[in-house]
Amino acid sequence: MMHGYLVLDKDDNLLVPFRTWRNNIAKVAADELTSLFNYKIAARWSIAHLYHAIKNKEQHVKNIAYQTALEGYIHYLLTGEKVIGIGEASGMFRIDLNTKNYNQDMVCQFESLEAVKTSGLKINKIFPKALVAGEEAGKLTQKGAKIIDPSGDLQPGIPFCPPEGDAGTGMVSTNSVKPRTGNISAGTSIFGMIILEKELSKTYSEIDLVTTPSGELSAMAHCNNCSSEINAWMDLFGEIAQIKDKELLYQKMFSKSLEGETDCGGVLAYNYVSSENITGIKKGRPLLVRTPESNFTLANFMRSQLYAAFATLKIGLDLLIDNEQVKIDKIYAHGGLFKTEQVAQRYLSAAINTPVTVMKTANEGGAWGMAILAMYLLRKKDNQSLENYLENEVFGKVESVTLEPDLDDVRGFNQYIKRFKSGLPIVKKAVELL
Repeated sequence: MMHGYLVLDKDDNLLVPFRTWRNNIAKVAADELTSLFNYKIAARWSIAHLYHAIKNKEQHVKNIAYQTALEGYIHYLLTGEKVIGIGEASGMFRIDLNTKNYNQDMVCQFESLEAVKTSGLKINKIFPKALVAGEEAGKLTQKGAKIIDPSGDLQPGIPFCPPEGDAGTGMVSTNSVKPRTGNISAGTSIFGMIILEKELSKTYSEIDLVTTPSGELSAMAHCNNCSSEINAWMDLFGEIAQIKDKELLYQKMFSKSLEGETDCGGVLAYNYVSSENITGIKKGRPLLVRTPESNFTLANFMRSQLYAAFATLKIGLDLLIDNEQVKIDKIYAHGGLFKTEQVAQRYLSAAINTPVTVMKTANEGGAWGMAILAMYLLRKKDNQSLENYLENEVFGKVESVTLEPDLDDVRGFNQYIKRFKSGLPIVKKAVELL
């Protein structure tokens, strides 16, 4: 649960309910900061939420003593340390790649804004300290041990690594922290992370720049929507067919999609249960659209739903591949969407026209990535880099399957995405009218 807005007073009382990354109220503030910094600030970023609260003169602002993200808050409860992993920190405020700390020039720009000056808030005082992977981030306190185990059996003193959000842990759990590698995490949301060799030539509203847990620059195309609409349809089909085994249902329906036409026979799906920055959709309006001439079969319907899960991501990643000529040697995919073997993986490969690898560990996700970071803290040798540790000690013998893009699928997905873009005004009209 990355970024968002979680603020405490001097007595550690929560000042307002946690505003998650899906809360889009800070878009105006984010756009103003993007213009100020000439650097993309996403609406879900912590600094955008803070500026939104300041601009709107929310009563709690005067009492803010500490702002963090959810994993940083839990870390604080367990260790008493106000720190956070640099990957998550890069979604709170821009990171200086040389100092591995918040960009102080931009901190000064932010604090020079009249509304911020009036508030008296200082970023370096209220934000957690950024730490890179491998640094010790405190130890379990007596108070923290009691939170986890009220019985008192668990003892304090356990070392902690810097806490990361799902972007950083996703990179680790897919061994994609080196330049020219990337990972795509597909769940409730979907995002693609590409580790860059250099800065981009310009600012893109569709692309966020963040870092790996070791502080390397990464471009992120983040979409708020991925599997939620598929899950809703699966619940409906399960109810109709009275199938209680959800895993079996998903396997059957996903496999059925392989019988569909490569362009989905003209069937078009929008999986927007919430807003979507990349395509400019302000509210969720999931839709299924077709013409009378569309070949409306179950296979085409399911294929369209799976295409939709990757469509918005493709629009974002195409900016990196086509406009910036970003080179990608390896893309790793992970998340529950890939549990049915070689179905979603095949469509993703077609969407980005790049080989996609799914490892046997792909379903482990962020929690496993966090555990690997904890092991790196304990087992790194002679300043061994995170990249080398993952390559040599974690993923060296992990089984994986790589699919090359099928040319017919690529052509079909390109036809689909052309219709998808053309139909976006339909979604915007639905937001306006419904």
